[in-house]
Amino acid sequence: MTTESPKTLDTVDILQLLKALPHRYPFLLVDRIIECNGDESCIGIKNVTFNEPQFQGHFPNHPVMPGVLLIEGMAQTAGALCVHSEVVKSPRIVYFMTINNAKFRKPVVPGDRVEFHMKKINQRRNIWWYKGEAKVDGVLVCEAEVSAMLVSDDAAA
Repeated sequence: MTTESPKTLDTVDILQLLKALPHRYPFLLVDRIIECNGDESCIGIKNVTFNEPQFQGHFPNHPVMPGVLLIEGMAQTAGALCVHSEVVKSPRIVYFMTINNAKFRKPVVPGDRVEFHMKKINQRRNIWWYKGEAKVDGVLVCEAEVSAMLVSDDAAA
């Protein structure tokens, strides 16, 4: 009896992300995923630009990335990792379920490159729990634990 090791992906580009996630502009908050390790861990990248719609009102003359969007970026990164790891075999819809222990350390502004470092904490049936850290230039800006449920297209209808 042989045990298969998890599939390792070097990167997941934007075209693969568009296949894995239902999100589209302006709510797709991950540009690329790097350093994938099966469904265990990965790093998602978000290039923050001034022309994103949230900066029109958050805040004029002092643009700051809303913390809720940092958390959503973590969740999208983890969801894409679950789908792309091929642990999940059929097309899925990803439902964000929980946010725990969220902390915001420093503001994220246009021009920053956010790295979403996601590590699996647990997985039971179709629910995954991840610990996430958002970093800019190696500095921790946000952290949280998130969970998501992956549901088949048939079950969501």
